[in-house]
Formats: sequence, structure tokens, C-alpha cells
Amino acid sequence: MTSKAPDGSVHDLNCLTIAELQQHAYTRMDKQTRDYYNEGADSGSTLQENLDAYKKYRIRPRVLRDVSKIDTTRDIFGFKSSVPIGVAPTAMQCLAHSDGELGTARASRKMAVPMGLSSFATTTLEDVADASAEIPNVLQLYLFEERAHSLKLIARAKKAGYKAVFLTVDTPILGRRNLEIRNQFKLPPHFKIANFAEEEEPALGDETTENSANQAKGRSKAKAGSTAGYTEGGKRVTPTGPITFHTHAANPTLCWENDIEWLKEVCCPEMEVWVKGIATAEDAILAVHHQVRGIVVSNHGGRQLNGALATLDALPEVVEAVRGQIPVHVDGGIRHGTDVFKALALGADFVWVGRPALWGLAYKGQEGVELMLRLLSDEFRLCMGLAGVTKMDRSGFVARL
Repeated sequence: MTSKAPDGSVHDLNCLTIAELQQHAYTRMDKQTRDYYNEGADSGSTLQENLDAYKKYRIRPRVLRDVSKIDTTRDIFGFKSSVPIGVAPTAMQCLAHSDGELGTARASRKMAVPMGLSSFATTTLEDVADASAEIPNVLQLYLFEERAHSLKLIARAKKAGYKAVFLTVDTPILGRRNLEIRNQFKLPPHFKIANFAEEEEPALGDETTENSANQAKGRSKAKAGSTAGYTEGGKRVTPTGPITFHTHAANPTLCWENDIEWLKEVCCPEMEVWVKGIATAEDAILAVHHQVRGIVVSNHGGRQLNGALATLDALPEVVEAVRGQIPVHVDGGIRHGTDVFKALALGADFVWVGRPALWGLAYKGQEGVELMLRLLSDEFRLCMGLAGVTKMDRSGFVARL
């Protein structure tokens, strides 16, 4: 059921908020998919704190400021995004709906916002680039211990026109996700991890359980013959076999001096190198020192270190440390347009939303992702007007909380 708003936009009367979207998605996903997407690490306290952090701040509205012309746009990667919101990279979107990553790309294009793609997507990066057309894509990258695998992916992304790689830096070791272990989650056989199409993602059951039981040894063997890397006798043994998430994504050897410099050499100038997973001023300073092009303040959606800072709580110290030298983006916990406003008021240049896009997919495929973006965009515009702000940038009026 739909109705037209006074401004001509269409309301889905069954879904007027992101919270309602989440409930619709809950009934449409099977239990394994729902748990996989929605779970946080361990007790889930950091996942919850990502949400609760936004509730601690109050907006100080200004009045009599002529808000008849509100500009919600934000320039990013040479593109004018309709709002300072992008769709964050999330893995295996075809689990949510058959539209999968292509539906997300088409929705992002229709709403004129950028889209991030997970390395472990169920659609190839080339097909996503084609569906995205003029909107910018960024590739979320796990830098594998065997760099040759990553090099192939980077070369493909450059050829397809991706604007940046977002190097995930908060997964030296994979966090413990108990429902994933209990459910023995596996990718259904009719889906593939498309960017490694020749590989097969194994069931996570035996592999994940073994990984938890043998954490000290660092060994994990997948059903398809893949083995995680481990350290023995002071020597590092790299992962072997077909690329799978649980054997290859985590890389405990990553470091600023070696890997960031190498990544810049192979990505630039065609693609910018950003680091995703910064949560402290100290690491923000190092990011600037190593001349990355941007930072995403992130804790992996609360799926890695349980007990870490909520991303909104980490944001101010990162912004202060960077001092405007490079852009600072943030993800995690954004469920309303006022959350976007608060993140920008605390210094973020841009925000990324992950789980709400998956919920939109589960609800109505591409149409559901469009709905999610429309809800956040409309709420953000309304918040700006009621707070007395016509443009949120560093050169004009800066909102205060």
C-alpha cells in the first residue's frame, strides 16, 4: 500500500522507518541468513553500542535562518552524491534477495549515491560496475597474505573503473560469532563467491568450530581443501588452497610500513587507497603519515572486537587527529536521518550504511534498497531544515550537538 506525500514522493505505508524495514526483513530471511547478517561478535555489546551512541547526543536547533533552500549533496570521488550517504560493502547479498548486489547497484544509481562492494560478493565486480554506470564504486579489500590473489582483484577493479579500495584493517584475526558457529552457516550451492568464481565457499560449520577450538594454533581447514595460515616454530605458513573467507580474509601480518606502501604502488593513480577500520587518534595520525587518501571509522559492524568503542564515540578523536588533511567517513549504527546529521555534526564528511541495505533487499529487492535510501534521505533533509541548517560543510554553518 502506498500514498503520495505533499512533496509528490510516494510513501510505502507498510514501511515508514528503518526499524519497520528491519522487521519486514526479519520475516523474509531464513534463520541462517538473518543470524549471519545481524549478529555481532561475542555478546554483541559493541553492536548495540553502535546504535546507542546516537541516542546520547541532542541536536541544538537554530531558528529564523531561511531554510527554504536546503542542499543535501556532497562531492565524493568527483561525483555529486544526492546525500552524504553511501551503501557500505556487505558480503553475499544474494542471500537476502535474488537481486543481490545488482539490485543494490541499480538502487544506488537511481538514488545517486555511491556503492561499496565486498570482495566476497555474490556478483562480480565487473557486473556491479556495469549496473552502477555513472555512480562511483569502491572495492572493499582484504589484502591476502599471498598478494598475487589481491593483485588480480585490484587489476580487475582498476579496469572496471572503481574509484578506490577500502582496505579492511580491523581483521588481523576473525572475531568470534557464536550464531555462525552454532548454525553451521554455509553458502547455498547455487551461489558463488563471484570474484573468486573458480573457488567454492565451504560450509562454515566444521571449519569455524575448528577455528575456535584451535585458536592458539591458528589452524583451520576448509572442506574444499583450503587451509588458513598459521605460525609455527617462529615461521609463518601462508594460507593454501582455494580462496575462502574463513581461511584467507584474516591477515595477521598486515602492517603500515610494508602493506600500505605496496598497496599505494599497485592502486594509484587510478584508484585511491583508504583504510577502513580506524578507531583511534593514534592510527588516524599514522594514516595521514602514510598518505592514505581517506579513513573510514569502523568496527566492522560490531563483528570483530567486542568491547571496542562505538564508531560515533571514536569519531571525534579521529577527526581531531586528522585536522582536515584527509576525509573521514564513518559507518555503524546509522538507522535514521538524524543519525546522519549527528555524525556530520561531529566531524564526519560522509557516512556508509550496511545492514539497512540488506534489510531493504530482503524486503523488496532493488525497490527495498531504494526505499531505505529514500527514508534516510528524507529524514536527513527534514532534520537539516528543523535544525536551521541549509548545507553541512566545513566552510559554512556547522551544526552543534
